[in-house]
Amino acid sequence: MGRKDIKCKFEKGTLSGRKSYKKDIMFRVERIIRGKKGNIAILKGIIHRIEADSPIEDLEVIDKWIVEENIKKLTNRLQERLQRYNKQKRTIKEYYGKILHLDGDKKYSEKSAQYYKKLGLNAIVRNIPENRQASVISELLTRHKPDIVVITGHDAMIKNGSNYNDIYNYRNSKYFINTVLEARRWEEKNKHEIAIFAGACQSFFEAIITSGANFASSPSRILIDFIDPLIVAEKIATTDEYKYLTIGEIVPELRDGLNGVGGIRK
Repeated sequence: MGRKDIKCKFEKGTLSGRKSYKKDIMFRVERIIRGKKGNIAILKGIIHRIEADSPIEDLEVIDKWIVEENIKKLTNRLQERLQRYNKQKRTIKEYYGKILHLDGDKKYSEKSAQYYKKLGLNAIVRNIPENRQASVISELLTRHKPDIVVITGHDAMIKNGSNYNDIYNYRNSKYFINTVLEARRWEEKNKHEIAIFAGACQSFFEAIITSGANFASSPSRILIDFIDPLIVAEKIATTDEYKYLTIGEIVPELRDGLNGVGGIRK
């Protein structure tokens, strides 16, 4: 296959997997970076909150029906959770928390907004690129005065399995950390307490918690589920404001438990 054919085959929106990783993760091409030594695709996970890059030559198109089947499984899981929630809803007299959710992924933002709406939760969802979240968080907090803040999108370790304590080894963790710091400054200035979840796939968990998040991903540097941040926000929002909520009470609801999300009580 010539380079001209490759250029035509892979473009923004192409569904693909990395051959060198046995196509273990389904990606959507976000953009193509043209270079003298070859073209590089910036990839975002379709089911997981992961961002990666790959030489065009290492990509292989994934059949649309395979992607649709996996999205259907995700949709079914969300639906099952909604059904369980609605059965328990009779015991919940009121909702206690207002949610502000910043998401770096447009499609995830839309799915998250739909999920909150179906739950009947008071949530504002904004699609904000990870590198801009810190610059807008104070304005959004002032405007909406939420009780819960979700700061998420895509992330990944650049060199998997090494340099866990090097912030430069993470794609977007530094942006999540800066956004948490800005949110805590706003909280101190305005005397309005907020609970914070921050992070995505393989995020620098310890640094995000140290910056002030109550809950964060990913303690074991694994790929977290799309729904994990939503579950954390939902559990906080439906817990009485006078009760402490611990990570232990949320873990059973998460696909990978403490490997995917950790935190302190809130």
